[in-house]
Amino acid sequence: MDLTSLFERARAAGRELLQLPVGRVDEILRAVADEALAQSEYILTENARDLERMSSDNPMYDRLKLTSARLEGIAADTRHVADLPSPLGRVLKHTVLPNGLDLKRVSVPFGVIGVIYEARPNVSFDVFSLCLKAGSACVLKGGSDADFSNRAIVKVIHGVLERFGVTPDVVVLLPAEREATAALLQARGYVDLLIPRGSSALIQYVRENARIPVIETGAGVCHAYFDVDGDVRKGAAIVNNAKTRRVSVCNALDSVLIHASRLSDLPQLCAPLQEGRVRIYADSRALTALQGHYPADLLEAATEKHFGTEFMDYKMAVKTVDSLDEALAHIARFGSGHSECIITENADAAEKFLQLVDAACVYANAPTSFTDGAQFGLGAEIGISTQKLHARGPMALEEITTYKWFVQGDGQVRPK
Repeated sequence: MDLTSLFERARAAGRELLQLPVGRVDEILRAVADEALAQSEYILTENARDLERMSSDNPMYDRLKLTSARLEGIAADTRHVADLPSPLGRVLKHTVLPNGLDLKRVSVPFGVIGVIYEARPNVSFDVFSLCLKAGSACVLKGGSDADFSNRAIVKVIHGVLERFGVTPDVVVLLPAEREATAALLQARGYVDLLIPRGSSALIQYVRENARIPVIETGAGVCHAYFDVDGDVRKGAAIVNNAKTRRVSVCNALDSVLIHASRLSDLPQLCAPLQEGRVRIYADSRALTALQGHYPADLLEAATEKHFGTEFMDYKMAVKTVDSLDEALAHIARFGSGHSECIITENADAAEKFLQLVDAACVYANAPTSFTDGAQFGLGAEIGISTQKLHARGPMALEEITTYKWFVQGDGQVRPK
């Protein structure tokens, strides 16, 4: 599959964006938000065509589904991005050398950002809005499951861009076929940065085969540790929100660790999960504590495979630990570096957890469901990075810019 012409057009569009005034960018984003709502019937109709091809029992179904309320949220996020300060042209460092050379490190666009994602059509809006605000063209490679939705969304965006006299090539949607993914991974010289969003298998494939720089947005195997000094009322609300708010997202809770001395509180801690029919895979001590207090048809003995699994479903593992240190060791072994939380009224335990857990986002007495660019006040997000180079955690405007050095002199030459 030869997609060179598409990559070339995106590259040229990225250069054009360098001359687009910030105010004009914000006008375009607000117009896209308005048009997304004006064209909601069309977008939802195309989304329904995608949904018809997927079983409602598939954990990805919720991610794929668009609704009027979700489009309202997307429009609000897009307007929020428009309202944020531009990330470009910021002087990150300024110094004058003894020889008089004036050095400034200034934030600039990447140029072209590629994003590979699966059944999440909202990502098409998020990536476009963030990339446009950050001065970069974007190349989108959505999954076949969401192709009707993605094409409808990009058509709406292109219509707005054309109305403003901006080349629609600032957002390019590649064919849904897998061959397009391979072409994007090899688009060296055209695409400056690649961000995969999806399953661990997809991310591993991209990491192993890409010839262009990659920022990993890894799988979210998230834990909540209920400490010896945890408040069970707070804990029950936190666990339930982290697990059931949206089970198919990467910040959803996968495993509860509970201090052995608090096993008698485990039924109360898990009680709200019954409403969502959450299946619990519990170790032997936790299983004993839950039996007779949690629906038997939703209780199962845990095996090793359940720890370290990103369920993306109404399922959760429970592990009993005898100390905070054992909880930390378990998270270090099974966590994915995404989001972890501790529930405790002990300030020292909370601080130790925050300091020692190696994850992008670490919480004390709050659910992992808050790991989200919009919730962090960043506007929409382009992904949640679980790596440590360049960006970590929710990636928004600042994280999708790079920098260059501006050096001004007055005839200085370097001595031999």
